[in-house]
Amino acid sequence: MAKLNDIQLLRINYLRGPNIWTYRPVLEVWLDLGELEDYPSNTLPGFNSRLTAWLPALIEHHCGVGERGGFLQRLEEGTWCGHVLEHIVIELLNLAGMPTGFGQTRSTSQRGVYRMVFRARDESVARVALAQGHALIMAAINDEPFDVQAAVARVRTEVDDQYLGPSTACIVTAATDRGIPHIRLNDGNLVQLGYGASQRRIWTAETEFTSAIAEGIASDKDLTKTLLKSCGVPIPEGQVVNSPEEAWEAAQDIGLPVVVKPSDGNHGRGVTLDLRKKEDIEAAYHVAYPEGSDVMVERFIPGDEHRLLVVGGKVVAAARGEVVTITGNGRNTVKELIDTQLNSDPRRGYEEEYPLEIIDLATDTKVQLELKRQDLEADSVPAAGRQVVVQRNGNVAVDCTDDVHPEVAYIAQLAAKVVGLDIAGIDLVARDIGKPLHAQGGAIVEVNAGPGLLMHLKPAEGAPRPVGQAIAEHLFPSEDGDAAAPAGRIPLVGVAGTRGTATIARVVAWLMHLGGYHTGLACREGLFLDRRRVESTDCAHWEAAHRLLMNKMVQAAVIESDARTILRDGLAYDRCQVGVVTDMDGVEALAEFDVHEQDQMTKVMRTQVDVVLSEGAAVLNAAIPQVADLAPLSDGAVVLYAQDANLPVIVEHRAKDNGRAVVVKNGRVVLATGSAEHVLGSLADLTFGRNAVVPDTEALLAAIGAAWALDIAPDLIGAGIKTFEPDLPAPAGLPT
Repeated sequence: MAKLNDIQLLRINYLRGPNIWTYRPVLEVWLDLGELEDYPSNTLPGFNSRLTAWLPALIEHHCGVGERGGFLQRLEEGTWCGHVLEHIVIELLNLAGMPTGFGQTRSTSQRGVYRMVFRARDESVARVALAQGHALIMAAINDEPFDVQAAVARVRTEVDDQYLGPSTACIVTAATDRGIPHIRLNDGNLVQLGYGASQRRIWTAETEFTSAIAEGIASDKDLTKTLLKSCGVPIPEGQVVNSPEEAWEAAQDIGLPVVVKPSDGNHGRGVTLDLRKKEDIEAAYHVAYPEGSDVMVERFIPGDEHRLLVVGGKVVAAARGEVVTITGNGRNTVKELIDTQLNSDPRRGYEEEYPLEIIDLATDTKVQLELKRQDLEADSVPAAGRQVVVQRNGNVAVDCTDDVHPEVAYIAQLAAKVVGLDIAGIDLVARDIGKPLHAQGGAIVEVNAGPGLLMHLKPAEGAPRPVGQAIAEHLFPSEDGDAAAPAGRIPLVGVAGTRGTATIARVVAWLMHLGGYHTGLACREGLFLDRRRVESTDCAHWEAAHRLLMNKMVQAAVIESDARTILRDGLAYDRCQVGVVTDMDGVEALAEFDVHEQDQMTKVMRTQVDVVLSEGAAVLNAAIPQVADLAPLSDGAVVLYAQDANLPVIVEHRAKDNGRAVVVKNGRVVLATGSAEHVLGSLADLTFGRNAVVPDTEALLAAIGAAWALDIAPDLIGAGIKTFEPDLPAPAGLPT
């Protein structure tokens, strides 16, 4: 069979928020199969066998069949290459450590052109996976060699470079599990949990509650020890030294054996334990000196190294360290034994995801010093049966949370409080963590800010601990939340459509302002912070809305979107309290998104209703059947609005479960709940501002419905409408 031409990638678009496909960000790819449109998978000789040999885990893909092996069944029956590419990309992401379960491929109105989407937590990772998947499928089609492992490695490298580290990711995942949204604020691990004024920020295992003063204290080991000692916390005696000679003098004064370490280091870098000889102590000084501003000599505490994680004043996890050794066989060198007995352990690796690090003799001066103390070098051949110590510390990876004695937990919690850290890694040495420290001569040797969490998430031995959940609970205590104000959220109204949407958004924002909220507004008439217009350009788009959600001053937000915004970017927020849909207009301007028919608008505009929270409400224009038909999609309540109170859909809605509606009866605006009715006021009186501007009635009813759904009092709604000034203020800082 002749070589077939490449699938063409016509357009790649990252949808950053809820969209027509799913609630989550996806990469949307427009594909042109070209001549491959005539070649489904079962017509390509050897294609299926090559593909499954390269990616055997494709058997786990359920696909539309709904069971294990479903995708392979589709391959054998014959499916098009766009669909196959979708599953290849998903599998590459799975193999690279970013599990992805969602993908779809749909034909367009143009023959051979498809839209393929897949879940994409990070855009750059998704693009690399797409490029590698594209190369793989073409190699499989044309029976050409392909290095699958290299492709996976390329994707994994991008994951490591671009995505959140494991500590940050576990906190974000825990917050997500509780329905708390997040926004990544930089290319690293600075993440905002929650929206607006309800947000909290984390940077790995540091939070906005982590005091800079406390961090400074923790980084000064000598000062930390002074404070801990004053509060009765057991610590090892020690002093700061300025030369190798001073280190030896201090060791003699303190009493051998000793520990030499940097005064402000972390993660065990530069720390050498159990030193008894002058030459070893002086050599250890040179190991510690590059890792901190000063060097300390401390009394050596016999026992095992332990790390206790304190979050919000409670010990939530504990891990024990182990001395790492190799056993000689009389044939292999120390370096060879380290590689075969230690570095071959699958728990060891260079990336953050591994609980244990690869031991590199060429660069690890601590290991070199440890070997030297045993009269060994990298190329030495230990006798058969000889135990050689390679590392004495830095291998804290055995979970012992359930063994911690209450007195030990109390001491660790006290140490964190004395230093002032809300999240702290407490390093202590004890022979038995299940017994009080004082009784066994144990001591706390360090208090660390921003502690690593991986040892508790992926211990080399023992059960993982839910440290992410503990930190999320610390930031958003469960007892502080309620149904009306979920953790991390602010009242948020989304307005979607074209008819009077900017006016609706402005009126709702004004009413929320009168209700006591510092309200942000992003609409086509500008960007507003309360009564100040800070931008006068069209701000009914993702970027402007995101700026509001990142603003700590914003206590409530109103965000306008249209069909184009949803199709191009997705919504800027994951969920909202109130979602307003005014109409299904504008299909004629959406051909570039392959939207040509009026029926297709339902899939687009339902996005706004899909994101309504269960404690919120969808506000829908009952006069447009296609809009009213969205009501069953709302997870929350539904408020219908229309000028005609006798529309069958409104009558039925009111009769069912006391449904709410905003209607006009006898020239008056009525708030109806089931058979009960409350007259808000006459249309003649519900005018805007000092000049009594008569509003568009449908826009007025939609704004009233949204405010009512927010539980704003009817009297305040009526008064707010009359005080709303439709004339736009000049942007802040510009002449009026």
